[in-house]
Amino acid sequence: MSDHEYGGSDNLSLPKATVQKIVSEILPASSGVSFSKEARDLLIECCVEFITLVSSEANEISEKEAKKTIACDHITKALDTLGFGEYIPAVMEAAAQHKETQKVREKWSNKQSDLSLEELEALQNEQFKAAAERHA
Repeated sequence: MSDHEYGGSDNLSLPKATVQKIVSEILPASSGVSFSKEARDLLIECCVEFITLVSSEANEISEKEAKKTIACDHITKALDTLGFGEYIPAVMEAAAQHKETQKVREKWSNKQSDLSLEELEALQNEQFKAAAERHA
């Protein structure tokens, strides 16, 4: 299936630097394994195709339910329909983490005007540390 089947565009992509950073975190430098630019570009194409496939299926599910917004439930149903049911627990965990992050961001945006630059930097460093621990 290609982007053209979904009315997509050949210009769809993911940021190369972000994908490279994710791969670098998974493949530690000590392993001696490198990831070529061609492999990274192929991985990006696969990711875009996967996103297109899942979002198209989720859109069909939401339309059948007469909904105008694709919800998390539509994504999980799409994953199950497409044979990717084993990813659903990880997707639900990521969604819960995202919700929690959004709550924290809302709190911080309300508090930002009350904090000094040093305090904001300390909070940012705490978040970087927490993220690194989650992905270690």
